[in-house]
Amino acid sequence: MEEQKKIYDLLERTEKFSLRVRDLCLNLKKDVINSEYIRQLVRAAGSVAANYIEANENLGDGDLKYRIKVCRKESKECKLWLKHVLINGNTVLEKERQELIQEAFELENIFGAILKKLILKDELKMKSKQ
Repeated sequence: MEEQKKIYDLLERTEKFSLRVRDLCLNLKKDVINSEYIRQLVRAAGSVAANYIEANENLGDGDLKYRIKVCRKESKECKLWLKHVLINGNTVLEKERQELIQEAFELENIFGAILKKLILKDELKMKSKQ
């Protein structure tokens, strides 16, 4: 039962992250530079949530590891694009951006920890077969 709760919490957390990024981007100035950064940021944030949903479908250990790797990679990309978008001195947007950078960092670490556990699990399986 506790394991189900953890999965649900991360599903909710990744979706909320994606929606918060979307809302931030809706409030940013759309100029030539920011438009490209916004596109990249929205895609990366949506990909974190979408790939975690796919990871929970668990089509096998290989697919699970791949999806978790993608989640970690996209979390890293979110940090990059969040740092690149232009806030133009808006302190409210800057506060939200800093919180989202922190959330992206935490998600990256969570997915990294999950990946390490999956790799360790695979190594243990291999050793037990020998």
